Parts: sequence; structure tokens; C-alpha cells
Amino acid sequence: MKIASHCIFVVLFSICVMGSGLAQSATNPPLDEAFPIGDYDTNYLKVPAVDLNSISNQPVDLSGTTLVFPEGAATSREALTSGIAGTESSVDNSVNLSDAAPSSAGRGDTDTPNPEGNIDGIDSLPTFAGAFAGQAGVSQGKVFPFIMIGNHPLTGGRTVIPAKINEVSLQLLNADGTVNMNVPFTFSDLVEDSPNFEEANYTSGRHIQFADAVQRAEFFHRMEEDWHTELRHQVVDRTTMRIPRFVNVVFPGGVIKPVQAYFVKTAPNGNQYIIVLDMLFQNLLFSQATNEIIANNFSTKALNMSLFPNTFLFSINVQGQPAACCVLGFHTYIAKTNTIPQPRWVFQYASWTSPGIFPGGVQDVTALSHETSEAFNDPFVNNVTPLWQFPGVPAIARCQGNLETGDPVEVLPVSTVDIKLRERREVFTYHPQTEALLQWFEMGKTSNAIDGAFSFPNEASLPHSALPCPPAP
Repeated sequence: MKIASHCIFVVLFSICVMGSGLAQSATNPPLDEAFPIGDYDTNYLKVPAVDLNSISNQPVDLSGTTLVFPEGAATSREALTSGIAGTESSVDNSVNLSDAAPSSAGRGDTDTPNPEGNIDGIDSLPTFAGAFAGQAGVSQGKVFPFIMIGNHPLTGGRTVIPAKINEVSLQLLNADGTVNMNVPFTFSDLVEDSPNFEEANYTSGRHIQFADAVQRAEFFHRMEEDWHTELRHQVVDRTTMRIPRFVNVVFPGGVIKPVQAYFVKTAPNGNQYIIVLDMLFQNLLFSQATNEIIANNFSTKALNMSLFPNTFLFSINVQGQPAACCVLGFHTYIAKTNTIPQPRWVFQYASWTSPGIFPGGVQDVTALSHETSEAFNDPFVNNVTPLWQFPGVPAIARCQGNLETGDPVEVLPVSTVDIKLRERREVFTYHPQTEALLQWFEMGKTSNAIDGAFSFPNEASLPHSALPCPPAP
């Protein structure tokens, strides 16, 4: 895929059902609200966003913002394929970044061998480059370059990447602007003690973090033994996102309708969770991220993340009715394209997910592990691969052609692995997601990854490499 110079790209992680316990300030808790779309769909999308300079860093006027439904689209999710959802608002969309220091933000809290990164003209975190040749289908013999986070495996050494975390709580509003519910982020300790940041033992190494373990599995027979890419986490901010009850949407033909902006849902086990209109969430999220950049909380040398409590995204159709659900997270980068060297803040959104809601063991840090491993393997969301089929999904339904390591496994009946960690006297079993390895995308008959595997940590999840997408009729 060719990448426009003014764009950044977002990869969405979607799934079908979810839930969690919520704290609320309302006297009476809201009822489980109708969301008449039938079964939730599973979707995985690649979405371009926009230059940092076009994102407002001002508080969004929730009463004055009107979202614009994308022309010719079937659902609002397609707004995410053309950047930050269009708005008509009294809010000043100009962004003052004079106080931001992208080249120095975060410098000094990494001991990577190459703290300035290694791509001329780009100010971002350390990366290394490689390539592989497709081994099947129409892409056989075609070379596919890639860029990943860290130091080159043949060089070895330990690269330490700061993980800058913004913990986001929700404040859900009534139609008159009063507070309906407060949904605090109460999972800080569990997140920080998870395999994403704490050490566990894997066949690819002992006492290492999850994303490092997956990356080492890919290069196990080609890396230096001391090669590691490690995250050093820090909570840099705690913010609240205010969600209006309704938002006006301009539909094709100029028709303006009020659309419900969030639903409070209850899972079968009694846990509650929130689903938010994707078009609105995108605007609010990137406005928050811009403020974190201006405050130097987010760094070009870091993996920056906004984490939410059981907060997922839904779409509407052209009639303004709920149409699809749900997105649990995405990773992307935010760029200031008119600056040289160009600063790029690698960024991801993920939601904590309570247990007993998803099939396949999806819960707690499944989304966070999915997005973190994908960011390691594809930080600038431009690593193209041969077009591949989702395992067990008819190719006519969809194919994909990128190095998104979490996506192929998400459609499997069981997508997660159990990792039990002890923190003092407390024991918690986490459920990070198994990832497809680089070798799966190569479409070869054999794999030169650890144990000849195509997936990790569950090496049985993908018993063979990807099947090429058949040519279009």
C-alpha cells in the first residue's frame, strides 16, 4: 500500500461482545439499553487519520459539535477510513504546538543503543528494517520490506522503550448536560502488573515481557541471545472523557438528525460496559492525545497509549440507526507533517475488558496485548504483506494485506493464552492474545521461527502459513 505523505494510519481491533462493572454517580443506574443490530460483528479495519495540525486541542463543545456522516458510506465506521470524522462546530480547530518539544520529549528515559531512531527525516522511536519474499500465490517472489520497533536482532542488545500511559475515565451525560454516570478507570494496578510490562517465562526466553517474547519467537534462530525490546511503563496522566447523550449528525442530502452517542450495556454475567459512537470517540480521543503531546506527556521516543475501562465503539448506518459493533482498540501514529525531521508519536487506544463476556477467553489485557504486539511489528502501519485470508473465513468475505499480527488469530474459537503472575501475595491469570508470526505472512510451507511455528505463544493456533487471497474474478 502506498502511503500519502500527509496521512497517518490507524488499525482497529474489533470483536463481538464485551462487558464490565461500572461505578456511577446517578441515583438510579441506567437500564440496559436496546441496541437492535442482532449479533455483534467482528471487523478489523485499517484507517487513515490526519496531520496533527488539523486536530483541535481545545475542549470539544459537546453542545455545538455536529458530526458529518461520510458521503457514500454504508456505516459511520467508514468515516475512520478517511481521517478524523468531519465536524461542523463553533470550536476553533487550530492547534498551537509551540510549547511541544517532539525531539526532546521523553529523551533520557530510554537506554536504547540508538535513542534518536534510525530513519533519516523521522523523529520517532528506534526501529530496524528487514524484508521477506512472498512464497505463494500471485505474490510469490515479490519482496516485502518491513519496519519494526527495536534494535536489529543480528546486532543484539536491549532496547528500552518508554510506555507512556494516559488512563481515561468516562463521564456520561444526560440529554440536558447533567451527569448520568461516572465510569472511573480502576484497573491501573492490574494493567501495570500484566505481562505487557511484567516478566514471565516463555519458550522464547525467561523473565521477559509479552511483546518481546513474540518478537524473539519470530527471529529466534537469527537473533543474538541478548536481543530484547522492553517497555518501561509510566502513567503520565489521568483524564476524563465527557460523552454527550446525543450528538447531531449531518447525513447525505443535508439532513441533520440527533443520534444517541453512547449505550450502557449489561453482559449475561451482570457486568456493565459502554459502547460509544465511533465518529464522536475518534474526535474526542485525538483531541486528548494532542493535549498530551503539547504537555510533553506523550513522546516521540515512546509507545504512547490511552487506556479505557470497558469502553468500545459502535457504528451507525445512513439512517442513523446502530449498525455494527464493536471496536476494542487500535494503534496508529500521529505526525506533524510540516516539520523536518517529522515527529511521529506512535499511539494506541485499548480497553480493559472484564471476564466472562467474550468467547475465546478474551478479557482483561487481550486488547492491550493485541495492539502492543502489532505496534512492535508495524509501528507506522505501513508494512505490506501478500494478500491473506483469515483462517476459516471465506476469502470472498474479506482478505487483508498487512503485517497486523493480531488480526488472523482473532477469528479463531480460542485466541488467548493464560499467563499467571504473582504480585506479592496476589495471583492473577491474564489473557493476552496469541499472535501470528512474521513467517505466517510469508506463506511458506515451513517456518524459520521458533519450533517452526507460525503463531506464538500458542504455537498450535496457526498450524500452517497464510493462504493467499484468490485473484478477483
